[in-house]
Amino acid sequence: MPTFAEPPAGFNAVRNNIPHGKLTAVRYESKTLGKLREMNVYTPPGYSADKKYPVLYLLHGVGADYRQWTEWCQADNIADNLIAEGKIQPVIIVFPNCDARLTVTDTATASRSGRADGFEGYRKPFETDLLEDIIPYIDSHYATLHDREHRAIAGLSMGGGQSLNIGLHHLETFAYVGGFSSAPNTNRFGGMYNDVEFIPDVKAAREKLKLLWLGCGNKDGLFAISEKAHQYLSETGIPHVWNVDTNGHDNQEWDRNLYLFSQRVFGLKE
Repeated sequence: MPTFAEPPAGFNAVRNNIPHGKLTAVRYESKTLGKLREMNVYTPPGYSADKKYPVLYLLHGVGADYRQWTEWCQADNIADNLIAEGKIQPVIIVFPNCDARLTVTDTATASRSGRADGFEGYRKPFETDLLEDIIPYIDSHYATLHDREHRAIAGLSMGGGQSLNIGLHHLETFAYVGGFSSAPNTNRFGGMYNDVEFIPDVKAAREKLKLLWLGCGNKDGLFAISEKAHQYLSETGIPHVWNVDTNGHDNQEWDRNLYLFSQRVFGLKE
């Protein structure tokens, strides 16, 4: 198992001596859900419509919303710092609302998907919204590179499970997939959707995936989910990164994984 150096102190801090990207709340009409929805979009420093950028879709955890990655975690600061240090190329980051029940006007806790509906809002409805509404919207409104080789998906906790579920079933759309502290919604290994294959086409996964990343702290109560996925991938011969550290189920773990993952995905040399 490879080991990864700890990020330097302040890797996720706001630094005033560097250029900063722009974080914008964007509203879009989800035709698949019939709802007006919202997401955050990070555009890198110096963003220009005359250039083309890769895109990273970052998914949040259960009970949270599109702001978790930038208010609890520090995804935009991490991107700013890595770009300024020349460790990654400029990238667009999209933070969707990963619960399909969330709308612009209805964000109440009582309205959210959860145990009562079997977390349905985090399943097929969001997957369809992402593939048929969100990605087309981003590609038509921003200067993106539209091919799968320049598109990544990753997430924390419930969003980690979503990222693995969606990314590994849609290799035509994503070349890079990451699950950080993936939750029980993870196909086959999480305990919720055991009847769904983790990877439906093993041969295609071996050939098409540029990076598959599993990260989890060994103090996390959900560690066994990622470990089972790692064991399956090893037995199946699918190349992947298995990143274990001593964190728990927390923002320190997720920031750390994002810092490492993003350099492997959109580093200066892809």
